[in-house]
Parts: sequence; structure tokens; C-alpha cells
Amino acid sequence: THHRLMCALEDAGFEIRDTLMWLYGSGFPKSLDVSQAIDKAAGAERDVTGSYTARGFSETSPTEDGRNMWAAGEVVDKAGTRTAPATDAARQWEGWGTALKPAWEPIVLARKPLSGTVAANVQAHGTGALNVDGCRLPTDDNLDGGTYSGGGNPTGLPGDTRDFKGAGMFAEGGGRLPGQYVPPAGRWPANVVLDEEAAAMLDAQSGERKAGGKVQGTEPSHTGDNGIYGTWERVENSPYGDSGGASRFFYCAKASREEREAGVGGDEKPGSFQADGTKRSARNNHPTVKPVALMRWLVRLVTPPGGLVLDLFIGSGTTAVAAVHEGFQCIGIDNNMEYLTTARARVDRAIREIEHGGKAQADAVEAGQMGLMEQSPPH
Repeated sequence: THHRLMCALEDAGFEIRDTLMWLYGSGFPKSLDVSQAIDKAAGAERDVTGSYTARGFSETSPTEDGRNMWAAGEVVDKAGTRTAPATDAARQWEGWGTALKPAWEPIVLARKPLSGTVAANVQAHGTGALNVDGCRLPTDDNLDGGTYSGGGNPTGLPGDTRDFKGAGMFAEGGGRLPGQYVPPAGRWPANVVLDEEAAAMLDAQSGERKAGGKVQGTEPSHTGDNGIYGTWERVENSPYGDSGGASRFFYCAKASREEREAGVGGDEKPGSFQADGTKRSARNNHPTVKPVALMRWLVRLVTPPGGLVLDLFIGSGTTAVAAVHEGFQCIGIDNNMEYLTTARARVDRAIREIEHGGKAQADAVEAGQMGLMEQSPPH
């Protein structure tokens, strides 16, 4: 139903530039059992054939492919009964439902129409462009192989002594250009982000790419261009050091319970994600808490240094927490005072982490404050 969101943005005058996808594997389907609905409408009683318990994975549960498939606190432990269809119509429609398992969320990338050029707009208003280098995906891989590896140069492989003078391939008919090419500091940001389970599933499908081999320069001559130009000596180059599964391109874990509840007081009972949302007993009971890492990446993508982030539906405050960590100002709006209270607590905690140099230091400060409060006489 996100088409309504996009239509509203366009009706408000914005240009839709792209749609990003955050893929996750731990969504819960909210589907009507058609067979049960038919029996219920007919007033038929179904026979119980067994029971089940839907279980998830906690932070200490076994992992699959080296990843925790569920974030801490997202444990499902919901018992139910299995029943058999009671009517012929119900038997005919057994196994049918009304919804798929949710596994992705759209992120709309929109921009106010420019009155001039992008260059003029960014200089006048500081907006309208994407912070590509600031949002590159870190990697130790050699992204471009031999030509762009350390010690290489823009126009050929290390050890390649061929002279292309006279071929008109380079400026002024010269040969190899001097200098060393410096590879980009990370992969170009993509419009897809994965959580841990989706990443594990993608890696299982794609397999693990191994690092490529290196030409030593001692191999037999090589024929190129279908043999039109004969053969030439093989020259030493650098290997493709790019290894790993497909998820190495873009990865963001779902928000853990610790992250959702950082700085939030109240009930000590951990929250859990159920098919009907987060339990009300959770410290942060907002049903759709986004990961701070995801929101940091998104606000950094579109916000200039020291800029202002506006979130019209701040919820439990993840956008504001992300803005604080990225050094941005933030205005958050919501019509739910309980969520705003949670958001303020989470933002205050983020500020303390920055002021005191990290999570552990902030924990120590909070523990000390609690100790002083417990020792203080009642007023």
C-alpha cells in the first residue's frame, strides 16, 4: 500500500528519485486461515489433532551460517492447537490464506524540484545531492582488480610495457599515464539493505565467491580479440581479492532489545515481537522500531554536515538518535505522548554516550547516579 505514500509525496510537489528496500527475514504473516474461516461461518466444530509452539531464536541461540537469525528480545514462544477441517468446503480450501509473510519495507527517496541546476542548489541550500562517499560500504576488497590495485596506474597493468603511441588511444598520442590510481574507499551505496536472516538466505543462494587467481607472468602466450592481433606475453597483475557472499554488499541488522530500550526506564521485563506486535510490558513498546545503524546511514545520505533532520512521525525516536550520533540537529513530531517520552529518553541516552565516550562509560555514569539516588535520604 506504499503507493499512497508516493502519490501523496508527488501531490505535495516532490519528485520521486528512487525507492530503497530494507529486506528482513523475521517478519510475521498476518494471514486468515480460509479453511478455519469457512468452518467458523458454518458453525462447525473442528477436531483438535495436535499442538505446536512457535519458537524464534534469542541472542544466545544457535546460529545459522554464522549469524544470529533473530535479534535479542525477538523471541516467539506462542502455543497453539492444530485442527482438522470439519466440512467439505473447508477441506477443499485447507492450506489457503490471505497474506504473504512481510519481508521488506520501502524507503522513498524524494526531492523538492530544483529551480536550477544541482550544482547551484547545493551551493545555495546545501541540499539536493547524495553523500555517496560518506555512505560507501566499507570493504577491504580490491574493488577493481589489477588496473586499480595498489602500485597500478590508470592505463594498464603493472609490468605491462606495451606502448600505444600512435594508436591515438591516449591524450597527445602518448603512452602510459604516470601516477598511481587510488581505489574508492568502499562500495558505492546501493538501494537495498539486508538484515541478518535475509543476508543468510541470500548468501545460501549465491554461495561464497572466492578470491580470484593472480597472473604470474610466466603463463603461455594469450590470444585476444579473437586472434586478430596475434599473441602477446602474459604480464603479472593483481588478483581480485573480492571474496564472500552476496550480503557483503549491504547489511544492517534489526534493532536488538538493548538498542530499542537504551535509556528507557520502566518495566524490566524484556519485550518480544509477536504476531500482534510488541508486548505492552516492554520498556519500548513501539511496534516498528528501526535500527539506529539504518537510520544513521539514511540521514547521512541526504543531510549536509551540521544539517537539520525533520521526522514528522518520530515514534520512539530512532531517527533522532541517529541524528545525534551523526552530529545533526533533529526535529521530531508525534501525536503519541508515550512514544515521545520514550524518544526523549533514548535521545538523552545517545547524548550521554557521546559526552562520556561510549556505551560502557554511559552505563557507568548511570549506575553511579542510581547509587547516589538510592543513598539519598527521602525528602
